[in-house]
This record gives sequence, C-alpha cells and structure tokens, in this order.
Amino acid sequence: MTTETLERPVVAAVTRPSRRRRGGVERAKARAGWLLLAPSLVHSVIFIAIPGVMAVYLSFTNARVAGQGDWIGLKNYLDLFQDAQFLNAVKNTLLYTIAVVPVAMALSLAVALGLNQKIPARGLFRTLFYIPVVTSTVAVAAVWLWIYNPAAGLGNQVLAFFGLARSGWLTDPDVALPALMLVGIWQGLGAKMIIYLAALQSISPDLIEAATLDGASKWQTFWNVTWPGLAPVHFFVLVTSIAGSFQVFDLIYVTTGGGPANATNVLTFDIFTNAFERLHIGYASAETVIMLVFVGILISLGRLSLRNREDL
Repeated sequence: MTTETLERPVVAAVTRPSRRRRGGVERAKARAGWLLLAPSLVHSVIFIAIPGVMAVYLSFTNARVAGQGDWIGLKNYLDLFQDAQFLNAVKNTLLYTIAVVPVAMALSLAVALGLNQKIPARGLFRTLFYIPVVTSTVAVAAVWLWIYNPAAGLGNQVLAFFGLARSGWLTDPDVALPALMLVGIWQGLGAKMIIYLAALQSISPDLIEAATLDGASKWQTFWNVTWPGLAPVHFFVLVTSIAGSFQVFDLIYVTTGGGPANATNVLTFDIFTNAFERLHIGYASAETVIMLVFVGILISLGRLSLRNREDL
C-alpha cells in the first residue's frame, strides 16, 4: 500500500465536513436573506400585488363599491375610448410626461455636473437643490399658487419687469398645464441630481485623466467617457421619472382641481374623480389598467432607445 493510498481517506474525511459546513452556512445566509426581505415582500403582496389583481378584475365589472358588481367584460374599456374626458386626461398626462421627463433629466444632469466640481459652498448648493424633494407637495403647491397669483404673484411681477403682458397662469386653459410642468420639473430636479451626482463620483478619475492626456476636450471627455458611464443611471432615472410623472396628483388637486376647462385633468385625477366622487369603481379600475399599460409602453420605448448598452 502506497503513501498516496493511505492519504486519500484522510483527505476525504477532511473535505466532507468542510463541504457540509459550507452548505450549512449558505443555507443560513439564504434564510437570513429571506427573513430580512420578508417585511418588504409582505408589503408588496398586500399593498401592490393584491390591489393590482383586484383592479384588473374590477375593470371587467360595473362595480360601484369595491367587491360588488356584475361581470360586463370589455364594456368599461370600450366606453373609455369613447369618453372625451378620459381621452383628454390621457393627452394631458402624455404631454406632461413628454415635457417634464426629458427636461428634468437634462437639467438635473447639468446641475450634477456643476456640483461635482470643486466650487465654494458646494454642500450648501446641493442641499438647496434637494430641499424641494423633501418638501410636502401641498406646501410646494401653496408656494406656487402665490407665485402664479394673477393679481399679486411673483410670476406676473417678473413678466411686468420685462415689459411682458400678465398671464392668467392657472386660470388660462392654454397656460395652466405648462405652468404645472414647470413646477414638476423644479420639484423633481433634486432627486435626479443626487442620483446623477452619485453616479458621476463612481466614474474612475483615471479614465477622465487618460482622456485629458490624450488631448480630448471637455465635451469629448464627457461624451466618450462620462456619458457611457452613466448609461445604467439614465435608464433608472428614466423609469422612475416616467412612473412619477404618471402619478402626479396632489399638485393638480391642490392647485387647479383638473381645471380650467379640464386643461390640467390627468389620468390619476380622472381615476380619483370616477372612483371616489362618482363611485364608478369598475370604470376607474379600467382607467388604472390602461395607465399601467401606458407606463409599460413608455418604459419599453426608453429601454429600446438605450438597447445598445449591454449593461442595461
């Protein structure tokens, strides 16, 4: 019997318990992970999954109160696309999203680039830009109601200073929605700025230094180094911005109530009106399902626009 033959059982005896211990550790980690994840899963099931399934079901009924109603198939959906108020709400929501999302993303990236430089009072400026994010939308709306006050608001004072005609702002159907778009851009700027700022700080300075040494201009460095490095962040900000713009409600509720002449009536406000004022639960549920479809389509289009990035 050789020395190698004598060593084999010893090696096996040592390695088997080691593998068992590793397996036990992995299972313990998995159990700990699921335990930590459990509160979030329970919340998601109770407040997202179950209401979502109920909304889909109720959209095929004529329910006036949640859980009651007869099955009517696609009637709610067919009625919606003949409802002028619903179609107007879809148009306003899409216009709001198309205007607010790209402008807010561009401005927040520009601000993040500026605040990523070594400038005096950089921390103070970051705080000031982020304050609107943590401020209640009701408080924000109250401030902008004063700004847009047609008689003594700051908005008309600025227009008068430049010799421009006064505006009705929230009382003019042609101006009300763009005025609220401005508020949405301003309030959401800080959140996107923080995300971009964190992403910019994760880009290796060595890459930027190498580009500079190769003679690249600031624009070339940004376009060829910084911009590709932000690709996953672009997609994340795009998705969250689209979802947020489709959920705009409290700003509309406090400032215009969907007016004037339904000029600021958006999908969430129309759903609220049908569900809690007219008590058409089935009809409002159908609107909710269609809104989710729109969000999914826009997010898919955004992903396609960045499809050349493998890390998305």
